[in-house]
Amino acid sequence: MTIDFEKMNGLVPAIIQDANTKNVLMLGFMNELAYQKTLQTKHVTFWSRTRQTLWTKGETSGNYLELVSMQVDCDNDTLLVKVHPIGPTCHKGTDTCWGEENNASPLLFLSELQDFINKRKEEMPEGSYTTKLFKEGINKIAQKVGEEALETVIEATNGTNDHLVYEASDLIYHLLVMLAEKNLRIEDVAAELQKRHDPNWDKNRREAKAAGTMK
Repeated sequence: MTIDFEKMNGLVPAIIQDANTKNVLMLGFMNELAYQKTLQTKHVTFWSRTRQTLWTKGETSGNYLELVSMQVDCDNDTLLVKVHPIGPTCHKGTDTCWGEENNASPLLFLSELQDFINKRKEEMPEGSYTTKLFKEGINKIAQKVGEEALETVIEATNGTNDHLVYEASDLIYHLLVMLAEKNLRIEDVAAELQKRHDPNWDKNRREAKAAGTMK
């Protein structure tokens, strides 16, 4: 990775992002020494422009930024630093330097769960229910999706909200397994929904193309 430290007199901005929530936590500056120390210690270190010295975030408070990865931008003069924050990031005690809460959207877990299911498919560990489904094949997996869909409908029409959420969770889990079996992901479904949300999306044209009736 090539970083242009000369453009700003030896410094580059370092955008700090939570690796899990994807929220931006703070902005700091690094020189080459700070960059190298961050790599060596795995705790994010900056160059203090006011004190003219290196400082490792958390060295006095214990609120470290544990390094996950670093990337340089297209101009080689700005770093994106992904971290796992230990405690609040801001010196004022807030999660971010903008006073925002660093909460992850539960929707992000769907992608994480898809990754987990795909890993199960790759490794096929014994004793895993997901492994069992993959071994049984697409017909059994599709059957389970149908069963869970029916149970979800029953809870929606005659059950409680708690039971509906429970059955809907089973349905989505088995849907993710089915997608993985077909080498697809939940992001493929999200992308399709995103296309349909476009006001220019033509449902009839899409259906005709899928049916092979368009020439």
